[in-house]
Amino acid sequence: MTAAHTLQRHLDEGVRRGVFPSAQAVVLVKGQTAFEGAAGAADLTTVFDLASLTKIICTTSLFMRFWADGLVQPHTGLATFLGGTPAGRGGASVEDLLYHRSGLPKFIPFFAPVMKSTPRLFDSDCPADVRLEARAEVVAKAMSTEPRAPISQAALYSDVGFILLGEGLARLARAPLDWLYREEIATPLALSAHFRRLSHRRHPAVTIAPTGNTRPREPAPGQEGQWQLDLHPSKPGEVDDDNAWTMDGVAGHAGLFGTAWDVAKFGQVVLEELGGAGRLAPLQSWELALSRDPVIPASTRAMGFDTTRPGDREPSSAGNLLGQRGAGAVGHTGFTGVSMWVDLARNLVVSLCTNRTFLGRGNIRIRQFRPTFHDAVVEALLP
Repeated sequence: MTAAHTLQRHLDEGVRRGVFPSAQAVVLVKGQTAFEGAAGAADLTTVFDLASLTKIICTTSLFMRFWADGLVQPHTGLATFLGGTPAGRGGASVEDLLYHRSGLPKFIPFFAPVMKSTPRLFDSDCPADVRLEARAEVVAKAMSTEPRAPISQAALYSDVGFILLGEGLARLARAPLDWLYREEIATPLALSAHFRRLSHRRHPAVTIAPTGNTRPREPAPGQEGQWQLDLHPSKPGEVDDDNAWTMDGVAGHAGLFGTAWDVAKFGQVVLEELGGAGRLAPLQSWELALSRDPVIPASTRAMGFDTTRPGDREPSSAGNLLGQRGAGAVGHTGFTGVSMWVDLARNLVVSLCTNRTFLGRGNIRIRQFRPTFHDAVVEALLP
């Protein structure tokens, strides 16, 4: 059985076993296509909700670009461009947000009171000014959020921190986040991954893998009982994350849509930047950004990215083989069932896109599928 057949069989088996209804995967080795495949209701052109991959493809990349331009530094205080935030007053810096050590909570349902007070948001013809006012209300709630732990004491993965970081970078550059992403990241890197503002009713005619049928979405495991709202119909093309949805589909923590090819191309950019390409930032900046947090000894977090290294004891979505040589691997996952891992020593990029949440947010079979798939990639392509 060829490597391509082996990996395709894993994707098909994921559909059969109810891990996800649709999937895409792309694997690059030394910049060359080693595998591309799709399964279930998807083909290679299907667009997926990239969820928290937005944190690295958009927000972290914009930080790297602005750092290179001298607009911001890792040690820049949040208070310098987001004045009045409790985290900023407490001394949180940009790198505290990037390393997820600001003490801000992982998740708060900012959307709940906004959805309740603004039912017009559920109308297909909701005016743009209503959506923008709702977005501003969510941003204000995020900005008023108190940290739950002291700064630099622990790594606490935080959507709230990246909402603030996205808004902070946008205010620093005096332009909307989606415009900045398009002009500074997507266009220069030839990525078709894009935000889908709900207030913009004309979007490219593409097939989008659905992630849910109702709004708000059902609570994820651990979020039960945090809100009580009437359910409304939801359609593909609207961001899965309810906070991002209430932010008109544009946020620093979620909102991008794209294909596995987009994700893989971004992973290849990371390798090329480490080779000195300098399209987003100089080599020295990337080396620092992709190193593990020097302050929190147990953290696997780099700036925006997660990491896996040889000898790590904690299990990783990257599996048991990827990243177990040399400098290890950098990557990220997304709640909808997407992921990207870049093995730095092997010059290997693995992009996996699924819509596992369409089978229910309690369906967490992806946690077993991801590491198994990554192990299969290494075993099939790099014996």
